[in-house]
Amino acid sequence: MLTFFTFLILILTTMRRSWLFFSQLVTILLAVYFVLVSLKPQWLQRGSNLGALTVIEAPAGSTGKIAGGAPGSFSTAAKAASGAVVSIIASKAAVRTPNTEDPWFRFFFGDQVRNETQVGLGSGVIVSPNGYILTNNHVVEGADDIEVILIDSRKAKAKVIGTDPETDLAILKIELDKLPVIVLGSSESIEIGDQVLAIGNPFGVGQTVTGGIISALGRSQLGINVFENFIQTDAAINPGNSGGALVDTQGRLLGINTAIYSRSGGSMGIGFAIPVSTARQVLESIVKDGQVTRGWIGVEPQELNAELAQTFNISAKSGVIITGVLQNGPAAAAGIRPGDVITAVADKPVSNVTELLSAVAALKPGVSSPLKVQRRDASLEIAVTPSKRQRPTLPR
Repeated sequence: MLTFFTFLILILTTMRRSWLFFSQLVTILLAVYFVLVSLKPQWLQRGSNLGALTVIEAPAGSTGKIAGGAPGSFSTAAKAASGAVVSIIASKAAVRTPNTEDPWFRFFFGDQVRNETQVGLGSGVIVSPNGYILTNNHVVEGADDIEVILIDSRKAKAKVIGTDPETDLAILKIELDKLPVIVLGSSESIEIGDQVLAIGNPFGVGQTVTGGIISALGRSQLGINVFENFIQTDAAINPGNSGGALVDTQGRLLGINTAIYSRSGGSMGIGFAIPVSTARQVLESIVKDGQVTRGWIGVEPQELNAELAQTFNISAKSGVIITGVLQNGPAAAAGIRPGDVITAVADKPVSNVTELLSAVAALKPGVSSPLKVQRRDASLEIAVTPSKRQRPTLPR
């Protein structure tokens, strides 16, 4: 009997020790569980809640992009160029008339005459740390007050340094420190199909970047400017984009956005930009001389066709035929005659009137330059000393 009680006590003692051990183990496990729930809850979700997805968000301020932008992204080009593209607000004061202050006039017609201040929106491109800005002439023409707004929200009054209506370009200047400046690219090296971005302030909504390709080069005879050599693009260009930047995929300036072909007033995929080569010539001329100086030889050119070739009995198949020569002009003094076909100016081939005008305009007045001429069956090289082209008075 004693043995049985002894055995029972031994079992109960063992069970008590086991229970103590078990309770201590459970307490430890519960403590570990609560620590994990508080500090590392994601460790406990593995293998459970299979319908839920746990994600780790990027730290605040991180873009989550690889350096240089994601594959196919133009963010690098946009960042490189956008800082130098500005918004332009050009204001023209209302025209006052003697009737404006007439109380009887105001009684019948109200005060609407007082509120006729015209405000135009456009864009521009900072091309120099000194504050020079390229834009379109039509953006600032006739403006009494011009305000420039940078992408960092800084504002400044702009001064018109000079304009060139024949290319529809204007140069402004602002006085601000630490200006972002665009890098000038090469419009001669671009090809049809190259990707480009158009940056500007369409409809005044704020700076906008659109993308497309180079659709055509050397567009002319559009009736937009006197000198035309447009880059055509399908990047969306809308009212307010005028004067903005057309850039390549590295953010380098290729042209100044100028005009669109549209039946609705909005983008239809046909936009035109002035090549940076032309813009640079205008910029340098205006900053240096206050105006653009161009050559002039005094001829009346026409496109060469079969009828004119037969009339003047010439065998040339390409070039520009001269149908009139101004008496006592540079061309007449050099010996150019009606019926001559000019095929090259200063070793630059010309095949249409626009190319001839542009090539002659690029000549330096007072400096002799060679012209290649086809006169009937003879090929001649005639030296012509151009005069200074006078700026025509444009109708308003």
